[in-house]
This record gives sequence, structure tokens and C-alpha cells, in this order.
Amino acid sequence: MEHLVDNRRVVITGIGVLAPGGIGTERFWELLSEGRTATRTMTMFDASDYRSRIAAEVDFDPTAHGLGPREQRRMDRAAQFAVAAAREAVAGSGIELGAMDPSRIGVSVGTAVGATTALEQEYRAASDDGRHWLVDEQYSTRLLYNHFVPSSFAAEVAWSTGAEGPCTVISTGCTSGIDAVAHGCEFIREGSADVVIAGATEAPISPITVACFDAIRATSTFNDDPEHASRPFDSTRNGFVLGEGAAVFVLEELHAARARGAHIYAEVRGYATRSNAYTMTGLRADGAEMAAAIEAALTQARVNPSDIDYVNAHGSGTKRNDIHETAALKRSLGADAHRVPVSSIKSMIGHSLGAIGAIEIAASVLAMENNVIPPTANLRTPDPSLDLDYVPLTARECAVRTVLTEGSGFGGFQSAMVLATPDGAR
Repeated sequence: MEHLVDNRRVVITGIGVLAPGGIGTERFWELLSEGRTATRTMTMFDASDYRSRIAAEVDFDPTAHGLGPREQRRMDRAAQFAVAAAREAVAGSGIELGAMDPSRIGVSVGTAVGATTALEQEYRAASDDGRHWLVDEQYSTRLLYNHFVPSSFAAEVAWSTGAEGPCTVISTGCTSGIDAVAHGCEFIREGSADVVIAGATEAPISPITVACFDAIRATSTFNDDPEHASRPFDSTRNGFVLGEGAAVFVLEELHAARARGAHIYAEVRGYATRSNAYTMTGLRADGAEMAAAIEAALTQARVNPSDIDYVNAHGSGTKRNDIHETAALKRSLGADAHRVPVSSIKSMIGHSLGAIGAIEIAASVLAMENNVIPPTANLRTPDPSLDLDYVPLTARECAVRTVLTEGSGFGGFQSAMVLATPDGAR
């Protein structure tokens, strides 16, 4: 444990984002700050027979992102997202990974549903579109195992960046992105790594995923108005819009980042996660378990509710979640819940399941970088039972130095993270 240092502070020095309507960090922020939406009728397959036929898709060209034919054949779409986002993050950070001891570089990747897209495509081929119970393995790719194990995502990022340190995949449903970044921070704090490539990726837009959410009626049915279908905190909301994408970060120890003159976007100041042990999809109206995660994250960060400048909300747009989340914020932030601006970027880029927590961290960091709070698009008809400041329709300029971002996932997962500007980092 020669590398163990007390109070190692972890900062973000590189960001890579692939999101609907905004590939690359710059275009992603432009979409958010302008309040534009990227939800549309599904184009990735014929969804005409499904209950929900809308999604937020990434217009992704793997060749343009430096992925050759063999890499494209080997990797599921979500793995391709992760590698492309990691390359952007590393390039933007200015760090020379090749000059480092590779055993001191770690990887932490989050995903909820793994290589769903590739697995479904391969099953359809091997079973002749489901006609045969006994599948013919001759029609399956020899690389099928890569798609079967989500750990392949972390392996691909590690190979791409030359990381030989701790390497893991975190799968905790829709909080996977927050949890994976937090896990990467722990690698640095405990002394196992000096740099960690951390984030999350998801490419779930496939028939099986859409059917799953149709079955529980979790997704929006505003099929005739896809641009305005995702309506967090709006009284007319009727479910989330399925999305895809990835966000990956370069995490470093604060003093090392300053020593090399890195641009520091934010410090990961606090984190906590809880489970409600309730039902797979149910949420208690009082938001107690999410409030507990928020309170623990604030305690670890050593900040008070009065220090929070912005809450990047889970804001999925389901009836239950928005009630649960609003109650959790009131319970954890007290009187400051009515003061602090709250917004949901899912209104613009949909819900990319395990990836969204990392994408929301990126949005939070960029809000701090630009002192602009992205809006909750499509919030035109306020719900009288939801009475916080949800920043409707238009972005808001204000000082943003400390952000709370939180998420809620099927299975009862509740996670919260506090991001702050280190003193003197700017």
C-alpha cells in the first residue's frame, strides 16, 4: 500500500460524451443549454406494433470515431460508445497515459442491460428469427461470448487506454452511471490507482427492451408528438422515453492533476447509495430512501443544503418517480428545496438506463463550467402537487459551484453524488 495517501481528493479532468442529438461534449452542451430535444420516432427497428414507438437515438458512425471493421464486429454498440467516449475524455484531459505505469490506471464502467442489442441480433440469426427452439450455432458469431458478459465493456476500455490496473463493471440498473464513477473514485482514494477511466454506456434500443417497458407501462405513449414526449414534472407526463449513449471521465487525484497543469472541471466531493427493499418498480411516495442517500452524500461532502446551487434530477417523467423525487428533495434539503433550481435533462435526451447517471454527471459538470443550468424541456403544464423550481423550458444563467446529482433505479436503487469546484481549481 505504498501509494496510499490520506484524504486523496478526486477530480474530473476529462469528459467524453455520446448522447442523442449531441455527439461530443461540445455538441452535447449546446443541445442542453439551448433546450432542444432529441427524442423522435424509433428508426433502429420497425416499432409500429409496440405500445411506445419513440426513442432518443444517437446518430453514431463508428468509423468516424476511429473504430475499424474488426472492432465494430467484435463490440456491441454500447461497447463502441464506451470506447469512443473514453478516447474523447483522455484526449481532452491532456494526460499522457503512455508515460504512466499502466498498473496505476484503472477502469470502472457502468451498464444496466449490457450487450442487449448484439445478443438479440445474434439470437435472431441463430434461431431463424425465433422459429427454432434448438438454435443453429453455425449462424452465431464466434465473438458471441463478448456480448454475453458485460465485463467485456470494461475490457474494451482498458485495451483502448492501456489500463492494467483495477478494472470492473458496475450494474445497478439506472444508477449504474453514478455508481461506476463513485467506484472509480474509490480506486484512487484507497491508493489502488492514480488515474481511472470511469463512466457508463448503454445501447438498449431493441425489440426486447421496448417490450419489457411496454409490459410494465413505464414508457411514454406520446407517439404522435415524439419531440415533446418526455415531460418530467409536467402534469401530463405518462412515462419516460427510452434513450442510449455514454459518458466517460478521466478521474485523477487533485494534487497530481494540479501538478501537471490539468484543467479541473470538478471535484467528486461526496457519494452515497441506498436501497428501498420495496418492490422492483415501486417507489414510496415519501422518498425516504433517496433522501437518506442525499443526506449521506452531503455529509461525506461536508456541505450543507444551503451550499447546493443546482440539483440535476433523475426526473424520469413517470407519475411515481416525480412525486417520489420531489418528496426526497424536500425531506433532505429542507427549506432549501424550494430555493435551489432543479431540472431534468431526460426531457431532452431521454432515459438511457445505466448510462444516464454518467451523462447527468457530465451535464452537472458542464453546468458548473459554464454557470448555466440546463432546463426541463416540455414542462408546460405544471403539476400542482410538484412545487419546486424545475427550471422550465429555458436555461438559466447563475453561479454554479456545488451540484447535487441523484438517480433512482428499478430494484430500489437510490444514489446521490455531490460535485463541487475545488478552491482555486479555476
